[in-house]
Amino acid sequence: MRIPLALSVALLAGPALGQVVPFHGPNAVGDRHRYEMDRLRNQADQRATFARQQRLESRLTGLDLQSARQPEPVQPAPIAPLRTVEQARAEREAATRRREATAQGVGQIDAWLDRPRR
Repeated sequence: MRIPLALSVALLAGPALGQVVPFHGPNAVGDRHRYEMDRLRNQADQRATFARQQRLESRLTGLDLQSARQPEPVQPAPIAPLRTVEQARAEREAATRRREATAQGVGQIDAWLDRPRR
């Protein structure tokens, strides 16, 4: 039984034709990856620019709000109550006692510093 030549070629080539990958050039996958990376980089740059713009606008808004605030009113210093004559005399005497105690302590230090050396 002889199989005609045309039929044998068709039988042998049939499965091979179904497995052929279309040729897109040697860098087709690399070109797609490069394109996708460029797209992602551009998208990231746009987002970074938008974020920077938002930061600047929020800072300007904060400065505008601060400049629009009214200053707090100045509070006057509390008025000290007036002292009686007895209170003033007692304060002067207490100050005199403090000065005398300080002078006495300084005198003891001076005496210690002036002591004869051995």
